[in-house]
Amino acid sequence: MGNKQKTKGRNVHGILLLDKPEGITSNQALQHVKHLYQARKAGHTGSLDKQASGMLPLCMGEATKISGYLLDSDKYYLARCKLGITTRTGDAEGEIIAEAPVPALTNDEVQTVLAQFHGEISQVPPMYSALKHKGQRLYKLAYQGIVVEREPRNVTIYSLELLALNSDEIEISVHCSKGTYIRTLAEDIGKKLGCGAHVKKLRRLGAGPFRAEQMIPMAEIERLAVAGTTVLDQLLLPVDSALQGVPEIQASESLVFYMRQGQAVMVPHAPVDGLVRIYDQQHQFIGVGEVQDDGKICPRRLIQR
Repeated sequence: MGNKQKTKGRNVHGILLLDKPEGITSNQALQHVKHLYQARKAGHTGSLDKQASGMLPLCMGEATKISGYLLDSDKYYLARCKLGITTRTGDAEGEIIAEAPVPALTNDEVQTVLAQFHGEISQVPPMYSALKHKGQRLYKLAYQGIVVEREPRNVTIYSLELLALNSDEIEISVHCSKGTYIRTLAEDIGKKLGCGAHVKKLRRLGAGPFRAEQMIPMAEIERLAVAGTTVLDQLLLPVDSALQGVPEIQASESLVFYMRQGQAVMVPHAPVDGLVRIYDQQHQFIGVGEVQDDGKICPRRLIQR
């Protein structure tokens, strides 16, 4: 007999839209919520910086199977940027590495600069990020004083609006593609303004189909946890809620059977390409499939019940 321990926790499935507070890492937030839910399995869908707040979708149980689709989704941010000061980390936590006088800027001048960042842009990922270089997280290398060359990456800025302009601060709202670093965006805007900048405050307001009004503060989750997990479970969104923009198909019992065996099947009236949400005849969510060149639906991520 081996001494392998059984995985502890209960099977709970769904998505929790946590409003992550400032001052804790995304993983710390995940582990705390997982403990409150007594969940066997949970994961988050894209880190928020420790000092940032806002939407952190947490996937529990079978929802972890579709977390990648949220990772790939658009994001929405509100950022306050301090002008005239550049820091090593691109945020207020970092050591100041450069200071410059802030010119007397007008709204029109700032808007003209912001317009240069609309659409597809190239970003060099910051050293203080979770990206890996030869198996090591960049931020771990950075804390050792090691700087490595990073390849520029193309990201898309769908909208970039100026909300407020003070003497040495700007507040912006950003709708962007996955992989966009707001700290890098702030630094690049600061360079264009001729004075440098860093992110003073960052809040994520949306991810994929989810919006700010759906978020639940950590304090509220802790308060409800006293009443037990049944109450907490009522906060969870269905697994398929993350896929609202994906077309759905309904499959017969026999087709669902073959898909669960990993086989591609022909489903009447299905889209001709792309991803699909698969439901059975009782409209129970089965999982995600992809339309092949021959028109058949190939199962990609199936949910167990």
